[in-house]
Amino acid sequence: MIKWISNLFSPTKTENNTDCRKSEALEHQKNNIENVSNKFLIIGLGNIGAEYVNTRHNIGFKIVDFLARKESVTFETVKLGTLAKYKFKGRTFVLLKPNTYMNLSGKAVQYWMEKENIPLENILVITDDLNLSFGAIRIRQKGSDGGHNGLKNINLVLNTQNYARFRFGISDEFKKGKQVDYVLGDWDDTEKIALPERLELASEIIKSFGTAGLEITMTTFNGK
Repeated sequence: MIKWISNLFSPTKTENNTDCRKSEALEHQKNNIENVSNKFLIIGLGNIGAEYVNTRHNIGFKIVDFLARKESVTFETVKLGTLAKYKFKGRTFVLLKPNTYMNLSGKAVQYWMEKENIPLENILVITDDLNLSFGAIRIRQKGSDGGHNGLKNINLVLNTQNYARFRFGISDEFKKGKQVDYVLGDWDDTEKIALPERLELASEIIKSFGTAGLEITMTTFNGK
């Protein structure tokens, strides 16, 4: 009789299993949230091909290449681009160089956001900017494409302008009608000497974005 009463008020095996499954599901959900919040997609914009490697328009590629070398990671050819990953202070940084050419960058960005399960607020797009003096830094939470074809396509594909972008100044020292030649031209000798220090700063900006957050990164680095 006592045993029967005890069983009556004790959880059944089925109930225990159900509770166990619920607990496991909640833990899995928690881990997924933590993994998402600690993963960042860093997109350097540029054009593929040897003729573009050292051009001003490819500063996005150059910055993520510099960071990859600094962190001793290598890029691997993947769908719609090349990809490298490294960890820093518990965060995973996914470095992407789209191979779609600048004007179709959005396709690669969207694919790898979905593939790596990275939310919009955790992406940072790196571009060149004619409206900024050489090496000047401007980090923004959102904004228009500013006439940049890479950003224009990303805005179109993602259907939003609300993502972080890191603009690197290339200045506008070109004669009338020579903008394309200038943008797709090589850095001059003075710029080449100054670039390593600016690339080092750019790598710190990327790390700050993932660890300190966008607001602190903008306050710390804009104008430097």
